[in-house]
Amino acid sequence: MSRDVSHQSDILKIPTDSRGAFNRPASSFRNFIQAGGQFPPERGTWARTDRYHLYVSYACPWASRTLIVRKLKALEDIIPVTVVSPRMGTDGWPFASADPFPGADADPLYQSRHVKDLYLRADPDYPGRFTVPVLWDKKRQTIVNNESSEIIRIFNAAFDALLPPGEKAELDLYPAELRGDIDELNGWVYDRINNGVYKAGFAKTPEAYRDAVEPLFEALDRIEAKLEGNTYLVGGRLTEADVRLFVTIVRFDPVYVGHFKCNIRTIRHGYPNIHRQVWLRGLYWQNDAFRATTNFEHIKTHYYWSHPQINPSRIVPIGPVPHILPLETDS
Repeated sequence: MSRDVSHQSDILKIPTDSRGAFNRPASSFRNFIQAGGQFPPERGTWARTDRYHLYVSYACPWASRTLIVRKLKALEDIIPVTVVSPRMGTDGWPFASADPFPGADADPLYQSRHVKDLYLRADPDYPGRFTVPVLWDKKRQTIVNNESSEIIRIFNAAFDALLPPGEKAELDLYPAELRGDIDELNGWVYDRINNGVYKAGFAKTPEAYRDAVEPLFEALDRIEAKLEGNTYLVGGRLTEADVRLFVTIVRFDPVYVGHFKCNIRTIRHGYPNIHRQVWLRGLYWQNDAFRATTNFEHIKTHYYWSHPQINPSRIVPIGPVPHILPLETDS
């Protein structure tokens, strides 16, 4: 008899501490793709196909980071991608074979029905949660990495030698001279904003909720001040810091304001520098790597459908209309 892994796949069994505060478990697969290593950068050298494969959800902000960097670096022909359905149930993220949602794919490698099948293929005794993104190695038939912050750094540099010379190969989202500033900003943005919305939304007590939502908006105020007169967050250029923050901010008004009770202010009406045409709306409307990887149908369906403990009716709201305002609108 196969073991019960529902505590690893069922989103209703989200871990909280004795105070009712949400605690995100650490990722487990933490290998890197590097020349001379166990997972070297390759393409078209194994079974006449690309060696690595990326599994994502459009709904998941962590997975969306990897999609953005994959496109910024023009890795689409080196790293094929498979998108899961946004409707996460007791078995976790489903492929189209289990839930044929528009825009979802079947697993082309193993015909898996759920992402958990990949994890158990890589390690039958895997004890963690079945998360996306998953960077898969088809040669070794295992997971290389499931930590988005590390996958985007893999994509940033590991395959540069396989790209044609030019802008994409030379694009560096984590330049050496800015790494200290990027790391410092990433640290509090992750804790208070990226993960802060989840800590507010999944809190089970008023105290845990207040302890999350107040620092969240204090951090947004800090970002607002940082973007005063600046196009980007660090060093006057696009870096991974912008990518990591964008995926939360683009979901903020459509999902986090209502669903996660992060309603002290909206982005569009409360944060003019974050919302203005040179940051949120500029990244979305003027850079296809951000717009093409943002799927509001998947985003809203996932949160409002997959969290019946928060939204028992599973009704997906219509608004806000529009999901993101056009560039020419300054209100």
